[in-house]
Amino acid sequence: MFYYKKLTFTQKILLSMLLGALLGIILNNIDIYHSLINQYLSNGIFEVVGKLFVNSLKMLVVPLVFCSITVGITSLGNIALMGRIGFKAILIYLLTTAVAISLALLCAIIISPGQGIEINNITQFSAKEAPSLASVLISIVPSNPILAMAEGEMLQIILFAIILGIAITITGTKAEAFRKGICSLNDIMMSMVSIIMKFAPIGVFFLIAKTFATQGIDMIIPLLSYFLTVALVLLLHVFITYTAFLKFVGNVSPITFLKKMRTAIVFAFSTASSNATIPVTLSTVEKRLGVDKSVASFTVPLGATINMDGTAIMQGVATVFIATVYMIDLTVVDYLTVILTATLASIGTAGVPGVGLIMLTMVLTQVGLPVEGVALIIGIDRLLDMMRTAVNIIGDSMVSIVTSKSENSFNLSVFNDTKAGL
Repeated sequence: MFYYKKLTFTQKILLSMLLGALLGIILNNIDIYHSLINQYLSNGIFEVVGKLFVNSLKMLVVPLVFCSITVGITSLGNIALMGRIGFKAILIYLLTTAVAISLALLCAIIISPGQGIEINNITQFSAKEAPSLASVLISIVPSNPILAMAEGEMLQIILFAIILGIAITITGTKAEAFRKGICSLNDIMMSMVSIIMKFAPIGVFFLIAKTFATQGIDMIIPLLSYFLTVALVLLLHVFITYTAFLKFVGNVSPITFLKKMRTAIVFAFSTASSNATIPVTLSTVEKRLGVDKSVASFTVPLGATINMDGTAIMQGVATVFIATVYMIDLTVVDYLTVILTATLASIGTAGVPGVGLIMLTMVLTQVGLPVEGVALIIGIDRLLDMMRTAVNIIGDSMVSIVTSKSENSFNLSVFNDTKAGL
């Protein structure tokens, strides 16, 4: 116990994740009591405690995003500046997504995962219908902002918060009392984040334990080539694409960046939800990385909504994998179609449940591949989803730094201070 108390917060999280994984793997391999384990542990204690922790994080997302964006817009005091920041962030998000899908296709073509896999008795997969472009554009503007908050429609919440922030800025001194109230509420939300973080090691332990107790590691073996290819591309994207942006555009140390992102990365991996990780990502970006609050409050929630680099990588590898399994040759035009479709769909399907699989079915349809092929990868998608989410929040944070640096609102001393934000 004394040794545990001496550990840093990040070390406690990593220890919890390791112990949870070990316990889950052990339980998954106990056959004689498997039904009891599933009933009382995997779908019992693990399920309840894990969901309580995730729900406690999600509880803060809507008020935190709403308040932080509104406060960020009002603190800018310049509507033109807000537009410039938004344009830069969206441009970089789309660019990194295009790079991610291109890198995924390149690696998948070279490695060729799926060779030798039989498709006898393949499970049928029923794809959800992807939203049309018209419905996506219409749904961005909330007809009822209160309902949008209740249903967690992030794009609608972000737009309403931006408009509210602009209105407060235009109103000026008459809206000062309201602005201070929003600022106070934002501070309260950050205090609530600190309270919930104290229970993080417990939540992470049960989340990881449930994942490995129900999924196990045996399921990975038949699809090992696909799993490792996706994992490899995710790592390459972090250590090549994001590192290049940080080093040559942001002019900061990628090593320092990754060290300070450890806690947020573990959270993203545990929850497999960019939205649920927003409170942790936002706190890390502002307090640990030195990004100005006015920039972070806009780029982080926006990135959690539209930045799908990890998902784009999965789509690229999965497309080649399914084509290989079904022995269907893809042309150069098909690959270009995949890049374009996946990049644009990263925004078009934002906030839709099962977004990764919906985007994948869109891509497969565009290049004439059987949608039933998605059933091949569903089994291990949960583990890969955890990894994809970690990559997504790293991308959100990288874009926040680059955007803040371009606006001369980046605090380099905070970034270089190893104890900042602890």
